Order: sequence, then structure tokens, then C-alpha cells
Amino acid sequence: MAWVSLFSGGKDSAWALHRALDDGLSVARLVTVHPDEDSFLYHVPATELAGLAAESIGIELLEVESSGHEGTDSSARGDAELEPLERALRELDADIDGGLTGVVAGAIESEFQTSRIEAMCERLDIDLFAPLWQRDPRALADAMLAAGFEIRVIAVAAAGLDESWLGRTLDAEAFDELEGLNDDYGVHLLGEGGGFETLVTDGPQMERPLKLEYETEWDGVRGRLRITDAWLGDS
Repeated sequence: MAWVSLFSGGKDSAWALHRALDDGLSVARLVTVHPDEDSFLYHVPATELAGLAAESIGIELLEVESSGHEGTDSSARGDAELEPLERALRELDADIDGGLTGVVAGAIESEFQTSRIEAMCERLDIDLFAPLWQRDPRALADAMLAAGFEIRVIAVAAAGLDESWLGRTLDAEAFDELEGLNDDYGVHLLGEGGGFETLVTDGPQMERPLKLEYETEWDGVRGRLRITDAWLGDS
């Protein structure tokens, strides 16, 4: 009963993995897709740190390159971005004894993303486990904090989110502020639509925390962390 968990290192994929493990799913691989900077389908920032996170979690990582996709049609672009992942999972299905059982995904509200992953799973004849799908955002945020997740903001690109959010750890107070920004500016509490991106630096499935050194890049409207060093700290 081998599952794979799509894993960017961000809070949504990390929480989906946590839920899968907590529900007793046998996760044989984490799968990280490294996309183009302007990906229509995937989480982009800091996917190069997934290897360190996977080492801390103790599950083998499969890395997939999905780059070089051009064109402005979002539907065609999304389909093209998915193809390398589907090929990699098809090969993994053939290599694992008994084949793959299913895919774990951290989708919350994106029909664009979820419909493509669902269709991919149908073509591969495997199941999809999406424990965050259409759940209440604040309930998800509170559950992540209660479980002991340490969530760092690594990119912002929405009105109301200024440079002070870069590098900030999301706690209950931060989520309260984000609820206010949702009322004022429409910022999604969990960053759906690319308002902000995150990196989980510690959590219940990690043996050792992820430590960072970084600089901030801010253009007056949007910004991100430029991570200069990363390592696993003491357990």
C-alpha cells in the first residue's frame, strides 16, 4: 500500500503529509516538483530545501523538474506542467512492488490544480487523498499550530502584506492579522492564489528543525526571502 505525497516544503503539503501519516497511510516517497518561476500549477519558492526537509522527516524524496513551459494559455500551460510529474509517477508505479496506491495532495480551494491532479490519478488508476480540500481556512490554521508546526513566510505578493511579513513566523496573532487583511484587502488566510508563500521549518513529522540564514528582497510591492544557507538543527 504505497502512497506518494506531493511535497513543496510549504504548510499545505506538509499538513497533508502529516494527516496522511496520522491516518496510517504508508507514504513511500515525497515528491517535489521544481517548476518555472511563473508556474501556473505549483508552489515555487524554496523547493530546493525539500531535500533537507525530507531528510528530517525520514522519507525518500523524488525530485521532478517541470520547467521550460511557455505560452500564455493557462489551461494548456497547466497541462504541460503536469506531464513530467505524471511520467515520474508512472515510472515509480512500475518500480514499486505492488505499484502505487495513491497520491497525497495539499490542495485547499484551487479547482485549476485539483482537477488536474484528480485526472492524473484517474489515468494512473490510483487514489487521491486531499485532506485540506474545501476545509475552513481558520480551522486548518489552528490545527497546524496546535500540532506544533513552525511556519515561516518566505514570499508575499498581495495588497496589505508589506516587507515586515517576510521571514515572519505564523502564529495565532499573525493569523488574526491575516483575517483582518482578508476583510480589508481580500488576502486569503492561507495564501491561496499566491498572496503569500510559506516554508515549514519544524513540525511533528520532522526529527530536526530546518534552520535558515537569509536576506530579504523587496521591490515596494512584493518580496521574498533569498535563502543564503540552510541546515538541520539539533533535535
